[in-house]
Amino acid sequence: MADRSFLDWPFFEAGHRALAAGLESWASSRLGHCDHGDTDAACRKLVTDLGDAGFLEHTGSAEGVLDVRNLCILRETLARHDGLADFAFAMQGLGTGAISLFGTDAQKAQWLPLTRAGKAISAFALTEPQSGSDVANSTMTATDDGDAYVLNGEKTWISNGGIAD
Repeated sequence: MADRSFLDWPFFEAGHRALAAGLESWASSRLGHCDHGDTDAACRKLVTDLGDAGFLEHTGSAEGVLDVRNLCILRETLARHDGLADFAFAMQGLGTGAISLFGTDAQKAQWLPLTRAGKAISAFALTEPQSGSDVANSTMTATDDGDAYVLNGEKTWISNGGIAD
């Protein structure tokens, strides 16, 4: 087992240690023997399983508040057990981050319960042909057009783009 002594550091509280113990137990019995032959199917199953276990509750908040200590514990533990499980968890959070932080109440009500329960899969688009993942050189624009925004630009390598809801 990996060294978990960092959980004794003073900025971790009892709830963090309980989350770590629960996830460690769940991951030890559920991960590590996942069939990654069909990555999309494996990702869908991992999102469903993580949602059913309640771990995706940490990926989004209607109030826009997340406990980054929980996120670190979750990511570290999932990555140690199965890289695709960590990816699936991270993409749920990245894909709903904009909704959690800047979405309308209607968007939050529609999408956050689904993504946090593992019933819908999020996608994340950052990479552009001319700038890669260098956010400072991103050229996509969003123009307010009354009731909606018009996006102008091009994205590539959209994480979960092919399977997202």
